[in-house]
Amino acid sequence: MKSKIAVLALVFAATWPLAVIAAARSAEKVPPPRWDVAALGHSPKTYPAPEIVAPGVRSLFYDGPAFQGKPTRVFAFYAAPKTEPARKLPAMVLVHGGGGTAFDRWVRLWNDRGYAAIAMDLCGCLPVRLDPKDPKCRKWKRHEQGGPPGWGGFEAIDQPPQDQWTFHAVADIILAHSLLRGYAEVDPQRIGITGISWGGYLTCITAGVDQRFRFAVPVYGCGYLGDNSVWLPVFDKMTPERRANWLASWDPSAYLRDARMPMLWVDGTNDFAYPMDSLQKSYRLAPGPHTLCLRVRMPHGHGPAGENPAEIHAFADSQLRGGVPLAKVTGQGRDRDRVWATFTSSCPVVRAELNFTRDEGSWQKRKWETLPAQLDASRQRATAPLPQGVKVYYLNLIDQRNLVVSTEHSSDVPDGPSDRRK
Repeated sequence: MKSKIAVLALVFAATWPLAVIAAARSAEKVPPPRWDVAALGHSPKTYPAPEIVAPGVRSLFYDGPAFQGKPTRVFAFYAAPKTEPARKLPAMVLVHGGGGTAFDRWVRLWNDRGYAAIAMDLCGCLPVRLDPKDPKCRKWKRHEQGGPPGWGGFEAIDQPPQDQWTFHAVADIILAHSLLRGYAEVDPQRIGITGISWGGYLTCITAGVDQRFRFAVPVYGCGYLGDNSVWLPVFDKMTPERRANWLASWDPSAYLRDARMPMLWVDGTNDFAYPMDSLQKSYRLAPGPHTLCLRVRMPHGHGPAGENPAEIHAFADSQLRGGVPLAKVTGQGRDRDRVWATFTSSCPVVRAELNFTRDEGSWQKRKWETLPAQLDASRQRATAPLPQGVKVYYLNLIDQRNLVVSTEHSSDVPDGPSDRRK
């Protein structure tokens, strides 16, 4: 029976939704993680990187896993705010996305918030633009002991797993975590992770592999890349066998089922790479508690767009520093033509809004509209009538700090049965 399931998953990989393939795989014994987490849990050896200078941060290399039988080193920026010797700091691992590298500004952002932080390059590069005259250049100088180049590693799927990009990127992240845990000023029990775009994709996988993290915040990134993503044309060019191999090996859906820590999912309604349907399947797959922050037409990128959302800071503080948590959605549903959500919140929710689209088809091209929702603060309940022609909708709750928490999006509309979720 097991062999029949495996054959079916392979033959129909090009046309089956990934959820079906995952279901077939789950009928078998799920293979253990590819990464030797115990070995990666030891703090790696570090080396100075005096050629890379950035204000207020330390430049370094640390040992990574072997690539094609040769040792590798990973470049990183690290810094921590000043603290008393007896006072340990919370810390963050910062995972860049496509076209990115280790960003010293991102480290300083978290330092200013009272956190130690490390940002590493995951493509065997240094934070040196190939065209130094172009501040928007997204190509970086490779160094002699770098691992495989990014992103996705689709073309290398026939190589040994330990020589593929996702393997190295996740291993490098785990090693950065281990390095943080070894610093005297860092509290090893208070470390979180956040990543942007491809970095969000890697954050999803790492959350299922490295259980030491206290929380995870993927920004844009999620799983189910073979179901609906900007990379579908890449998969269409692959043989069914190679496609199935990549999805089973490197799609976050193979690992999110083991992500038991709290997760904050940050995305936009029209994100070009990670659409709302794949996002929803991803956060529903992870068994740990999840919070959503879904903004209409949120820009996609590094810098302020992906690094600065205040919800990430508040979420980190609530997990690591006893800060006031974000609002929590306790239920949602629809009664005839009115949608509702209930919630709890330590910080008063002062406003609610209904976000909806009348469009179908590509998530990236849908027009979204926003209307005020009715807020009953005493009952901790938000309600809104659904306009005519709505296809998908969700509610946003905005607290006194102007921080947003979203309900799950729904396509349950008035011409169907009422829906309730708690």
